Amino acid sequence: MAVPTHTVTNQVPPLVAYDVYASDPALTEGVARHAAPERLDEITSELSELGRSAGSAQAQRWGEEANACSPVLRTHDRYGHRIDEVDFHPSWHRLLGHAVSAGLTTAWARPDGHLRRTAGFITWTQAEAGHGCPLSMTHAAVPALRAEPSLAAEWEPRLTSRTYEPELMAPGAKPGALFGMGMTEKQGGSDVRANTTRAEPLAEEGCYVLTGHKWFCSAPMSDGFLVLAQAPGGLTCFLLPRVLPDGTRNPFAIQRLKDKLGNRSNASSEVEFSGTWARRVGEEGRGVATIIEMVAATRLDCVSGSAALMRQAVAQATHHAAYREAFGGPLIDKPLMRNVLADLALESEAATTLALRLAAAYDADGEHERHLRRIAVPVAKYWVTKRCPAVAGEALECLGGNGYVEESGMPRLFRESPLNSIWEGSGNVQALDVLRAMQREPQALNAFLVEIGQARGADHRLDAAVKDLLTELGDLEGVEARARRVVERMAVVLQGSLLVRYAPAPVSDAFCASRLGGDWGTAFGTLPHTLDLAAVVDRARPVVE
Repeated sequence: MAVPTHTVTNQVPPLVAYDVYASDPALTEGVARHAAPERLDEITSELSELGRSAGSAQAQRWGEEANACSPVLRTHDRYGHRIDEVDFHPSWHRLLGHAVSAGLTTAWARPDGHLRRTAGFITWTQAEAGHGCPLSMTHAAVPALRAEPSLAAEWEPRLTSRTYEPELMAPGAKPGALFGMGMTEKQGGSDVRANTTRAEPLAEEGCYVLTGHKWFCSAPMSDGFLVLAQAPGGLTCFLLPRVLPDGTRNPFAIQRLKDKLGNRSNASSEVEFSGTWARRVGEEGRGVATIIEMVAATRLDCVSGSAALMRQAVAQATHHAAYREAFGGPLIDKPLMRNVLADLALESEAATTLALRLAAAYDADGEHERHLRRIAVPVAKYWVTKRCPAVAGEALECLGGNGYVEESGMPRLFRESPLNSIWEGSGNVQALDVLRAMQREPQALNAFLVEIGQARGADHRLDAAVKDLLTELGDLEGVEARARRVVERMAVVLQGSLLVRYAPAPVSDAFCASRLGGDWGTAFGTLPHTLDLAAVVDRARPVVE
């Protein structure tokens, strides 16, 4: 019923029916920069198709439904048999199936595979972030499995398949498979060497039975898991299938699903093993060294996932400000709002540019690239994931009260934003890993310095920041207590170097003036007013045709 007092005016149209990929210059230019020229047209077409899907009303509805209807644990069937299955809303399966069919688990099997996948991950998870967990685990399991060639030969074709099959069945009967991971236990947390889960060897070579628990087990509906357990020779990595080769269920008791702040569409669980069959991956006692390749790959996904969240937050904020009228004109034209939006856009572009550079380092895989990855991945994981909640919160405020309402989608972004800073090692773990890399692998630090040095002389503020960083790195007294400060400076200097080399002048100038030059306050929206902020905002705003 129409009511005379309820005429709807000055409300912003939804950001829908747009190409998430093509409307992001930082993303498209990064792909063009790092992709092989002969494959660029193919990659662009592939990512634009994914971008149109991600920006569709259908995908947005899937994301809303998957989060509104959280996973449900079913421990037993109607007759009392233990089944330990997790039920998901159909929209979760649609999101995950679309991602698998788009190749978001196939990076290891394609040329420019990591660049394609990282750009696709940033694009597609803007529709919904929670289902990125099994995508990430499945992708990251491949390099760990390669420590045991026979297992890799058996499982890698399933993990890199573009066929999504959600039903649990014998591995040999599945055209495609998903993987999860279980490392964390109650008593140890990040200290996995304190794990108490036991692995007892069987007569068959490489086979064991596990007994113990996992406090966090990711994606419990998966077909297989990489887990750590104490074998006779020490902490060891194992492949644990949910269904045994003969089709019977492996003992895998899901005790409960975690009730989390965000990431509601995704199931995280506590599980118990009791006589659970598993196969060894790598040598006994080398569990951390074996699984670290999986950890490194998922840490890059933490960077990419945070970049996706930031990009979607900035897209929503700039879109809103372009359509919302206040105080005599569009919000986007108001100097102070423009300052806030530009500041958010800088953080988003810096995160995307860094994520793509690291993805390209996986594809190139030369000596410099391997050493750079060793130190730059934890640096980026530390910093980009820390910036994500601040960006999501400020972007939400740009929508005012509307941003605080669930229908806007901003609360879901905000709840999701802290996750990646905790997943795969919190901030302290990342900072200490960077120190470990500098102390044990000096080639890694040298590769980092070579990388940032490629922009030498291009901006005096960057040059000064590099000089200050070298002074910081030259003083190792009390370095553990200063680790966060050191890693933060490494991150912003690396981002500054990349933006100076690759971004338009208004973007790199604003980044260096604020993040490196010290002309910046403690909140977003404190950029120097003399900068070309309109150009920065125009670049960040998604275009809806």
